[in-house]
Amino acid sequence: MAQAEFRNELATNEKLDVLEELGRKQSSDPPTLCSESDPSDGGRLAWATAFGSFLNQFCGLGYVASFGVYQDFYTRIYLTNESPSTISWIGALGAFLIPSCTLISGLLYDRGWFYHLMIVGSLLQSLSLFALSFAKPGQFYMIFMVQGVFSGIGMGLTYGPSMVVISRHFSKRRTLVMSLVASGTPLGAIIHPIMLNHLLNGAVGFARGVRASAGFVSALLLIACLSMRTRALSTPTASYSAVVRKCFREVPFILMTAGTLLSQIGFYFPVFYLQLDSIKHGINVDFSFYSLVIMNAACIVGRCTAGIIQAYTGLLNLLIAAAAACGVIIISMIALADISSVVVIGVAYGYFSGVYIAVLVPLVTMLTPDLSELGARVGLCFAFTAFGSMLSGPISGALLSSQYRWWIPSLFNGIICLVGSLVFVAMRLIIHRQR
Repeated sequence: MAQAEFRNELATNEKLDVLEELGRKQSSDPPTLCSESDPSDGGRLAWATAFGSFLNQFCGLGYVASFGVYQDFYTRIYLTNESPSTISWIGALGAFLIPSCTLISGLLYDRGWFYHLMIVGSLLQSLSLFALSFAKPGQFYMIFMVQGVFSGIGMGLTYGPSMVVISRHFSKRRTLVMSLVASGTPLGAIIHPIMLNHLLNGAVGFARGVRASAGFVSALLLIACLSMRTRALSTPTASYSAVVRKCFREVPFILMTAGTLLSQIGFYFPVFYLQLDSIKHGINVDFSFYSLVIMNAACIVGRCTAGIIQAYTGLLNLLIAAAAACGVIIISMIALADISSVVVIGVAYGYFSGVYIAVLVPLVTMLTPDLSELGARVGLCFAFTAFGSMLSGPISGALLSSQYRWWIPSLFNGIICLVGSLVFVAMRLIIHRQR
C-alpha cells in the first residue's frame, strides 16, 4: 500500500514537472496569433476573399496613389488659381482618411460588421467619384469635399477590414497572401493613371473621363463585395478600451506607430510630385505621364516579393531596410534631370516603397497576441500614422513653393524617412531584448 502511494506521488510530481517545463517554454516564446481557432491556409472561400481584398486595394489606395495625375491636371489646367500646396490637400486628405478611418472600421470589424462596412464604403466611394464629374473649373471646395472627404471616408471604411480579413482565412501563409493582396494598390496605381491621363488630357475631357473612371471602379467594387467572406472567431471580441490600454503599455507598438508616422510624411512625396517634377524639368510630357506607371510597376514587384523575402530576413529587418532605402532614394530626386533619372528613381523607389507598405499590416499582426483585437490594433496604429499621410503633400508643396525648388522637399522628405527607419531600429532592439 505504501509502495502504491509512493508510485502515485512520484507520478504526480513528474506530471507537475512536465507542466512547469511547458509553462516556462510558453512564457519564453514570443506571443503568437495562432490558437486552436487557427484558419487553414487556403480553400475556395479563402482565395475568393483574397481576390476581393485585392480588388478593394486596387480601387482604394490604388486610386489615391494615382492622385499625381489629378495634381498635375489641377495645377496646370483645372484649378490654376490655387497653389500646388493647396491642391495637394485634396489627395493628402484622402491619404489621411483611409488609414485614420480604420480607427472606426477596425472596431466595427471586430464587432462583426464586416459586410456592412464593405457595402457602405463601396457605395460612398462610387457615388463620390460620380459626383466629382460634375465639378467645374475653379470649384476647389466642391472637388475638395467630394474627392478628398467623401471618397476618402468611403475608401477608409473598406481599407482596414479588407486587409485584416485575410488573417481569418490564412495562418502560415498570412504574410505572403497579405503582400499579394497589397499588390493591388500599385497595380491600380498603374491602370488608373494611364486611364486618367488619356481621359482627362484627351478629347474625352474631365466630366466624361471621371464618369468612365467611376464606372470602372464601381464595377470592380461590386465584384469585391460579392467575393469576400469572413469567419467567426471562437474567442470573444476584445474590449476596445482594454486594447487601447494594452497598446499604450507596449513600447514596441508605440515605436512602430511613431516610426510609421515619420516615414509616411516622406512617403507620398514621389507619389504626388514625380510626374510634375518630370514635366517641370522639361522632359517629354507623354513620357512624364508614364512616370507613375513605371514607379508603380516596380511597386507591384516589391509587394509581391516582400512576403518571400521576409521568410529569410524577418519582418523587422526587411522593414528597416526598405524604409532606409526609400529615404535615400527620395534625397536622390535632387538629381532628377532627364528620362534615365526618372526611370531609375521610379523603379528604385517603386520597389522599396512596395516592400515597405507590404510588411506594415503583417507587422501589426505579428505584434498582436489575439485575433479578436487585430482590427482595433490596426485602427489605432493607422489612425496615428494617417497624420503623416495628410501632412506629406501640403508640406512638400509649401517647401516646393511657386519657384519649384525641388531640392528642398526632396531633402526634407528623405531625411524624415531615414529618421523613421532609425525608430524601427530602436523597436527591433527592444523586441530582441524582451525575447
